[in-house]
Amino acid sequence: MRRPAFWDEGGIMPALLWPFSCIWTLATRHRQASNTAQRAGVPVICVGNVTAGGGGKTPTCIALAERLTSQGWQPHVLSRGYGGRLKGPVKVDPESHTARDVGDEPLLIARHGPVWIGADRLASAARAVADGADLLIMDDGLQNPSLARELVLLVIDGPAGLGNGRVIPAGPLREPLGDALAKTHAVLLVGSDPHRLGERLAASVSPILHADIRPRAGALVFQGEPVYAFAGIARPEKFFATLNDLGAVVLKTRSFPDHHVFDPMTVTTMLEEAVAMGARLVTTEKDWVRLDAATRPLVEPVPVDMVFADTGALDDVVLAHCSQPAP
Repeated sequence: MRRPAFWDEGGIMPALLWPFSCIWTLATRHRQASNTAQRAGVPVICVGNVTAGGGGKTPTCIALAERLTSQGWQPHVLSRGYGGRLKGPVKVDPESHTARDVGDEPLLIARHGPVWIGADRLASAARAVADGADLLIMDDGLQNPSLARELVLLVIDGPAGLGNGRVIPAGPLREPLGDALAKTHAVLLVGSDPHRLGERLAASVSPILHADIRPRAGALVFQGEPVYAFAGIARPEKFFATLNDLGAVVLKTRSFPDHHVFDPMTVTTMLEEAVAMGARLVTTEKDWVRLDAATRPLVEPVPVDMVFADTGALDDVVLAHCSQPAP
């Protein structure tokens, strides 16, 4: 679904929906209180967010897993597999699975390291540990009480902030901010911080870490090039802004709902439009993995990386909550 404008702007709708937000909050608190978190047998790092969609969890999981791997850990990522048809636990194979099988985000993460999908996080954790994992990264697990976490990293999109600060459906928060912060050990602010969240949250959580999502070296091929850009992510405008910052000449953009499944006809039509205007048809890596085998060669993905501002501070947080990897 598309993000409602009143989630950011306020107005009468949040007030009208406030009673439903109260019901949502009570249901969330009851679900979390009525479940006993189980231990996985290895350290678990939860990468979560408090807002609905677009927080930067996927690039955080990828960058964190790569950082931990470089330090001797054998991290595996656990994902619910949103949008996939397989129930799991299933280890994602990027060569044989499709986004329809396992979801787009797990498929993208699996291009960088081991990923397990399944609604039962404890079952996925057991399979991952049996497969050699000595640390688990729980993708989007802040509101999931089934698995005990040694470290909870709350990821927030700095420019987007927390919207109007209200809980779904009156606002973008998946639970009250205070509830989320009570479970959080560190906050990762992605991008600039125009809302001064770093200052506001520092009184409740320390440390406040920072990171940016930047085009990879391979994306420089689009510099100065005319492009037709499309995206089906929570905040497509972030992708279009990245292209502008990169120096691409953005001739046309088209936005789709988050996790949109692209039919071949739509992609072919966009390609014809791009060719007619002398542009390259480009999209995000997450959207690209959702394309079918026939249309994928027609579209160019724009590769990006998450870059931590202070890897030393990140390392300190991990070591403070997780034991050293086995030699």
